[in-house]
Amino acid sequence: MQKIVSLCKRRGFVFQNSEIYGGLANSYDYGPMGVELKNNIKNAWWKYFIHDREDMTGIDGGIILNPKVWEASGHVKNFKDPLVECKNCHHRFRPDKLKDSSKCPDCGGKFTKAKMFSGMFKTVIGPIEEEGLVAYLRPETAQAIFTDYKNVLSSSNMKIPFGIGQAGKAFRNEITTGNFIFRTYEFEQMEIEYFIEPKADWNKIFENWVKYMHDFMDIIGLNRKKMYDHEISEADRAFYSKRTIDMEYDFPFGQDELWAVAYRTDYDLSNHQWASRENLEYFDDKSGMRYIPHVIEPTFGVDRTVLAVLSEAYEEEKLKGGETRIVLKLSSKVAPYKIAVFPLLKNRPELVKKAREVYKELKKDYRCEFDDNGNIGKRYRRQDEIGTPYCVTVDFDTLKDKAVTVRDRDSMKQERVKIAKLAGYFNKKF
Repeated sequence: MQKIVSLCKRRGFVFQNSEIYGGLANSYDYGPMGVELKNNIKNAWWKYFIHDREDMTGIDGGIILNPKVWEASGHVKNFKDPLVECKNCHHRFRPDKLKDSSKCPDCGGKFTKAKMFSGMFKTVIGPIEEEGLVAYLRPETAQAIFTDYKNVLSSSNMKIPFGIGQAGKAFRNEITTGNFIFRTYEFEQMEIEYFIEPKADWNKIFENWVKYMHDFMDIIGLNRKKMYDHEISEADRAFYSKRTIDMEYDFPFGQDELWAVAYRTDYDLSNHQWASRENLEYFDDKSGMRYIPHVIEPTFGVDRTVLAVLSEAYEEEKLKGGETRIVLKLSSKVAPYKIAVFPLLKNRPELVKKAREVYKELKKDYRCEFDDNGNIGKRYRRQDEIGTPYCVTVDFDTLKDKAVTVRDRDSMKQERVKIAKLAGYFNKKF
């Protein structure tokens, strides 16, 4: 795990938040490579789950909602976790997350009695704190979908069954954080609320979503053999769920939750209808029936998905001569750059000019980087470590035969390709 953390800082994927001030615990920033990787994952998710399906649409809800939303959803009352504190070192933990809840994992000391701890961040709306409205930073993105559900229906042609998806920030005042970007105070979610008839075969629809989520692994380059569907028992399920599957992944630090899918029944819409006094019933013009839809919720942690993709892609290879090559074998769909273009030598204007011409043409269709720093070997190693699938080198022969050397990241094999045929060549590759 430490090797991945080191690579992330060295190559601009993830930085410690506020590092010049000593950082902020369990808070991170995405650097130039990280933001590209994260955005590529989110864009792939949006295309696969929203754009490619006729029964899906999207919204972008607010981070701060009317606090009555969280009262109606049950979060104010129920979004709490047990907290214990070590009497010796005063470190705090969630006892349900400890392998041995009888002693402190840091010093072996005894714990205080458990107390309930709210997982929501509070804030105040208004210029005077004492007179302001107490609000919350959203602990999940789902509730904005439920409160906008009626507006989506009235402004679109969506008919049940249909879903609303969104991606955005959420905030949880976590007791137990750690494992790099796996569990942090501020994180991103990609969530879907899929609305169905109360009498629909929800188990069948649920299983269809499980399969559809599994197929997304292939798109972003995750190994299906490292994913495990953990059926959550009734005692451990969230208060609103009738069935939940946690999709757990083999991270370097062990198996833990990556994605999840839950059957929330009509809990949310029924509660919001009661609390707001707004009619949230759906009218089925075919059957003439009115009902509160039930909901199946697929949910994805963006930061955890980034970590899973990095963990899956990271490899160390022994080369001839004993050198070790570090390479990120990222899927081309999520790699920050698809192609890197080099002049063989940066101090030869004729090579730089031709390389710039090739780069200008390729960047019309692909996310590319122009790189002339260091020798060609160091450039290859840098591109390997940021996961660039192909490198294109302009050399002295290029000026004669109008061809370039294309190097494949995974095999390191090289081939000559005519500049005029590069567009077709990469079109087949991608």
